[in-house]
Amino acid sequence: MLIRSYKTIFSEALTSLYDEKEVERFFYIILEKLHGLKRIDLALNPETVMDGIHLKQWKAIVSDLKKQKPIQYILGETEFYGLPFQVNENVLIPRPETEELVALILTEEKGKRQEGNVRILDIGTGSGCIPIALKKNWPTAEVYAIDVSEKALKVAQENAERNAAEVTFVLKNILDTEDLGMPFDIIVSNPPYVRQVEKAEIKPNVLEFEPHLALFVEDDDALLFYRKIAALARENLRPGGRLFFEINQYLGKETVALVAQFGFTQVVLHQDIYGNDRMISAFA
Repeated sequence: MLIRSYKTIFSEALTSLYDEKEVERFFYIILEKLHGLKRIDLALNPETVMDGIHLKQWKAIVSDLKKQKPIQYILGETEFYGLPFQVNENVLIPRPETEELVALILTEEKGKRQEGNVRILDIGTGSGCIPIALKKNWPTAEVYAIDVSEKALKVAQENAERNAAEVTFVLKNILDTEDLGMPFDIIVSNPPYVRQVEKAEIKPNVLEFEPHLALFVEDDDALLFYRKIAALARENLRPGGRLFFEINQYLGKETVALVAQFGFTQVVLHQDIYGNDRMISAFA
């Protein structure tokens, strides 16, 4: 079958679930993954044929997409900050908002600190996207990462190896931690922050496939992780150290107030590119 002919079949199978632009995006992501072809390659070679093995692969992917399984999990990979990352159901799919968090840290901190004298900790690392992106863009930094999930840390370690990034991963439940064991210059976290009451806003592809452990908190204690991490950061950040959080957009003012209660100064609420309250930075 011609690939361009199958494109019509692919679109017709999915347009009831996804909008037209997203279906087209899926098609070209899969085209490159399965055939090593980009959009321009197909345009220049419209008579390109797929064999029976590839056709079975396409059909299996369409079946998963109909279940609204994320394309990143189907293909087992995604991109974050220009780097390739393996992902599976044990880790959250890295978001563009988190790329903004990495960019904020690099923009505001990298140029202000002496080379070779910076220690960074990421708490709740998941796929390892934050510490790996930081290490690749700040090679002289000493980077550590913590997660409560052994399966997540396995993915993160494989991602570090894939990207040739030296990051030290530690299995640890931050809620049971009394001391981080060493001082840090920067502590960053994108902890669970979605309240149960917000589940109605979550799309099925997230709700049914991504790990709830990394997503949700109870409604009556939505800032649990922020409170614990702020307390640990206050004791373990060096003088002039900086705390960075990704936050629930609906709890920006409350999270700023909580961080300030721990004695942090210059607590700043940052918006993402969509104008949502998304990040906080503060000095120890």
